[in-house]
Amino acid sequence: MMKKIKLIALLLVISTVLLAGCGAKQTKAPGSGQADLVTAASMVSDQDSLLKAASKDGTWIICLTKDIVVDKEIVLEGEFKNRGEVDRKIALYSQDENRNKTATYTLEAPKLIVRSENTRIQGGTFKGDVYVEANGFRVIDATIEGNVYFAKEEYKSSFKLENGGNVTGSIEVQ
Repeated sequence: MMKKIKLIALLLVISTVLLAGCGAKQTKAPGSGQADLVTAASMVSDQDSLLKAASKDGTWIICLTKDIVVDKEIVLEGEFKNRGEVDRKIALYSQDENRNKTATYTLEAPKLIVRSENTRIQGGTFKGDVYVEANGFRVIDATIEGNVYFAKEEYKSSFKLENGGNVTGSIEVQ
């Protein structure tokens, strides 16, 4: 009986941690008290849920829960907001209640096309080439094992590597 209680308590802590890092957000229409958009995190563990979350009808944050290999190109599109700012995030990690990273994950795909402004890949590894068609792309505490190609010099100029972000291949306008 005591083991069951401990297991339930552990599961509650893990659930709380995941929700704290990837919780729902509401934005309000200017001048109104009403929420005009609700976006929740997409906790993804397979190709189908990842592709749906990356779509224009997806969510601002995509949180992997394990390593995922995708055999199709991933198209990250649509405009999403986080705390009122245009933002899009692929979280390749999990964290505890104090926001300490507890695990990192690898996402592998033949191609990732970034069409959402202010997209960031954070905390793990993306294996494949990234094609950027929007401003504000960032790699934060993550590695891209592949090349990063920008559709315009403008997009490349707004690109940032932060907190040890790394690209193993070339970074160029194509």
